[in-house]
Amino acid sequence: MSEHNEGCLRVGQMAPEFMATAVVDQNFKTIKLSDYRGKYVVLFFYPLDFTFVCPTEIAAFSDRYDEFKALDTEILGISVDSEFSHLAWIQTERKLGGVGDLNYPLVSDLKKEISADYNVLDPESGVALRGLFIIDRDGVIQHSTINNLAFGRKVDETLRVLQAIQHVQTNPNEVCPADWQPGDKTMTPDPVKAKDFFAEV
Repeated sequence: MSEHNEGCLRVGQMAPEFMATAVVDQNFKTIKLSDYRGKYVVLFFYPLDFTFVCPTEIAAFSDRYDEFKALDTEILGISVDSEFSHLAWIQTERKLGGVGDLNYPLVSDLKKEISADYNVLDPESGVALRGLFIIDRDGVIQHSTINNLAFGRKVDETLRVLQAIQHVQTNPNEVCPADWQPGDKTMTPDPVKAKDFFAEV
């Protein structure tokens, strides 16, 4: 376990470091989270390879990978499966329940240590809940969501939140209102200046 006590991981904290085997371009490679320092990272956990909701999510993020890459962001998928299971799933066509070639690494968390460090391990089933974390260039968690096992996540919303994080980090005197999209008006977090925003809404 990392220095984080169980149950207390939250946004604003450093993302727990890990080193693990991942499948990258159908090869096994040891990666560390800190390898991606200086980039944004979307780290998402999913329950198991060769299941039902999971391949739809894995494929959806892979199909949109170029949009994340354009935002200087890497995607890492992670489950409690072995790297051998990951490779077999990647080598299985989508129409047969596999995910096919992926544009980002799938990380093996066979010992369940990473899932435990990120507080997404479901002790009853022994698999990770659908946790998603957006980590900034400095390794700080800026966003987290956790879905239960039976329903998947929305790539568009992940992209929207990522863009909002990048906007406020680039423009520290601005905040993004609900449903903000790139190009929308932002707010100034000041009691007087905020009235200008509300006057126009």
